[in-house]
Amino acid sequence: RIREHIADKAKLPILIFPEGTCINNTSVMMFKKGSFEVGGTIHPVAIKYDARFGDAFWNSTKFSVLTYVFNMMTSWALVCNVWYLPPMVKEEEEDAVDFANRVKAVIAAQGGMSVLPW
Repeated sequence: RIREHIADKAKLPILIFPEGTCINNTSVMMFKKGSFEVGGTIHPVAIKYDARFGDAFWNSTKFSVLTYVFNMMTSWALVCNVWYLPPMVKEEEEDAVDFANRVKAVIAAQGGMSVLPW
């Protein structure tokens, strides 16, 4: 369905979070390869939260979802840095996993985060 969507230029772009989750702001996890298999142009965006006013990361081993939501709703602000990076396309010699890893490395470098192999 993604391939059909991006082939139709009249349709709006799709926003995808290829990690499939949010983590603790220190690293970038493995990207799901599906969105990198379709041959579209990727417009990477690096997002890094500033935890000084409120931490957007939910550690389910420390807080219940209700506590997390309460903390988010009562925090003074939720501040993040957002970097819109140059568009990237899959190179001829790359498979989807290599392309995803290249995009992941660019995002991690911009945000000052480490790259996780998993």
